[in-house]
Amino acid sequence: MTGFLASVVSLEEARLALQGGADLVDLKNPAEGALGALPLATVRHVVAELGGKRPFSATAGDLPMSPQVVRAAVETLAATGVDYVKIGFFPGGDWDGVLESLTGIARNGARLIAVLFADDGPAPEWIEPIARTGFAGVMLDTRDKRAGSLRDLLGEAELRAFLDRGRGSGLLRGLAGSLREADIAPLLALQPDYLGFRGALCAATKRTAALDIQALGNVRRRIHPLL
Repeated sequence: MTGFLASVVSLEEARLALQGGADLVDLKNPAEGALGALPLATVRHVVAELGGKRPFSATAGDLPMSPQVVRAAVETLAATGVDYVKIGFFPGGDWDGVLESLTGIARNGARLIAVLFADDGPAPEWIEPIARTGFAGVMLDTRDKRAGSLRDLLGEAELRAFLDRGRGSGLLRGLAGSLREADIAPLLALQPDYLGFRGALCAATKRTAALDIQALGNVRRRIHPLL
């Protein structure tokens, strides 16, 4: 069954996401980019208060693909006790070096999620190297939130191929990227492990606005109509 991922910016929003039925609560700062990072103190506080009630993920930030930079950010974030660390694979830089630098962290128990971006092409050829590094999952998102939703950038065949390749590599697989309520049914048919939302959960569907409990409920009911 596909899970409902809700991105939040604070302890108050994390509580609201749990109340609204989120299966995975994602700690992220949308004002700082596609995968903007929250202050470490905020992540620690949320995990201390709510950890164990649901799985929590947190984003490492919109980082350059420098092995030293990414490794340092991931080590620090993993030490907060968050369940999953999400790492964006942005254009340029040293992707091979980043994966190599994270091998020890992944194999020592940190659950890492690689985020690839539809804007740059889904890059499915990287799924197997990501899996060999020891990552727990892979997610497909959008980098430029002004460009429309994930389904505006990629067709069903491309999305299905990405998910199938992730499944074949034994990874958790998520889809996100300015998803709207109308995107839910077509994406559920592809059977991802998670669908991720921010803007659709906010007042006036603006991703930097506050979460709205009615919008949370609307999305949850479309993903889990029988609950």
